[in-house]
Amino acid sequence: MPAIDLARLRKQANRLADFFFLPDEFMKHLREVLEFYVNHTLRTKQNIAPGSNLKTYRTPAAVVTQIENELSAIAEANPEYALALADILWDEGALETRLLAAFLLGRIPPQEERLLPRLTAWTQQVRDTDVRSALLSTSLTRMRKETPNQFLALVREYLHPERSQAWSNGIQALLPMIADTAYANLPPIFDIVEPVIEEAPSTLQNVLTELIVALYRASAYETTFMLKQVLTHSQNPMTAVTLRRIATSLPLPLQKELHGLLIPQSLTAQRNLDEVPADFVGNMSVSKSVEIKMKTTRKMKTARLPKAAAIKTVRRKSKKGGGDV
Repeated sequence: MPAIDLARLRKQANRLADFFFLPDEFMKHLREVLEFYVNHTLRTKQNIAPGSNLKTYRTPAAVVTQIENELSAIAEANPEYALALADILWDEGALETRLLAAFLLGRIPPQEERLLPRLTAWTQQVRDTDVRSALLSTSLTRMRKETPNQFLALVREYLHPERSQAWSNGIQALLPMIADTAYANLPPIFDIVEPVIEEAPSTLQNVLTELIVALYRASAYETTFMLKQVLTHSQNPMTAVTLRRIATSLPLPLQKELHGLLIPQSLTAQRNLDEVPADFVGNMSVSKSVEIKMKTTRKMKTARLPKAAAIKTVRRKSKKGGGDV
């Protein structure tokens, strides 16, 4: 792979943008650029991206980013052509071309009726984590910023109680909005994610950690309050188990706030026993011993009385009762 000359790369990307309206020519020149920057030291026999089923040119990310920068303005000004080119890039089936396709979707106005069907279909097809992440973040850029209510409606569909297999997508889609400091309307987000946090299966531990950390960075107080409410009122015993498993990955102040609610009930009961004064049981034993000893002494004294004294004692009791012996 030749060293990246930024001036040359800009010229190549700029020339590539000249073919924006000619998809076939665009693809021809795109392949040439991607091949030019191939890192041959990383190529494998199968030429498949690690952990993916997509072929890859092993082109540095900086090359794809520069191409995106050159296409951004022209794609926003010509959404019809952007959508057509995105389809061709997606069908090419390479990691780099699919990342470019996801980028172009993010330049299309959210009012475009074909945007969501493309996004839904492509998200269901892809296994590559980088492409999936791009579809759920980059492809939704304009929708998040320009029509946040439409975006949250889409997230609610992902996080529907009966679609738990899509919860990961919904959470990943939310992360850029939560991280956006310009977006301050967090209560609707807390309302959406609270039931998911309560019912999230163990398979979502990693993405659940990302969600909670992002929420805590955006609003520590609201996140702490929400999690305490969930742990206090949840009827699902796995809620505390899941949060306990990811607790060490959460911010330290949040760990301290939730510590008492994350302790298993059996340990809590044991702790309550441990808080009983150390001499409590001992005092009970001493009292019992004294009481038994006193009773024993009385019996022994009565048994040791002389026979005459015992008879007098009986007579005194009989006189008090009005009788005679």
